[in-house]
Amino acid sequence: MNRRLMNMAFMDLAKSRYSVRKFSDKPIEKEKLDAILEAGRIAPTGHNYQPYRVYVLQSAEALEKIRGLTRCAFNAPVVLMVTVRKDEEWVNPFEHSIRAGEQDASIVATHMMLEAWDLGIGSCWVNFFPVTKTADAFQLELNEVPLLLLPIGYVAAGAKAAPQHAQRRSNDELVRVL
Repeated sequence: MNRRLMNMAFMDLAKSRYSVRKFSDKPIEKEKLDAILEAGRIAPTGHNYQPYRVYVLQSAEALEKIRGLTRCAFNAPVVLMVTVRKDEEWVNPFEHSIRAGEQDASIVATHMMLEAWDLGIGSCWVNFFPVTKTADAFQLELNEVPLLLLPIGYVAAGAKAAPQHAQRRSNDELVRVL
């Protein structure tokens, strides 16, 4: 495929995607869920350590548990919980306080979020949940920290982007060329 055509397709995808907070009851097909998870699996991570885990919350019990912890599961039929294993993340040898786990998990989640949209499935990146209570509720190991939730599902009728979605600062304000 022509590089310019691939770039245009990505830009169209990135510009059209928005945070979905209203999902239909239609279940996500296994093939599509597998493709979304594969998009996360192939994401780059620091030193390729892959310190993340993805929990697919889709059973009635798991969904009830996460919905009891946050109102921001938005009744999605599936919630992906992305965690970081602190014992597996790359540590910057020059600054030991700089660790790549959160960045790695964020890249993984971004890949999954964009693949979902490309497959016609909406998502919403969620940080509004009690991290410690969530780790306890899902019996995560002490070195594993929930970083984000990604509710996913088919977009419900009437769902639309939040009013501020299209508001973007200019590159003149955000980018510095040195």
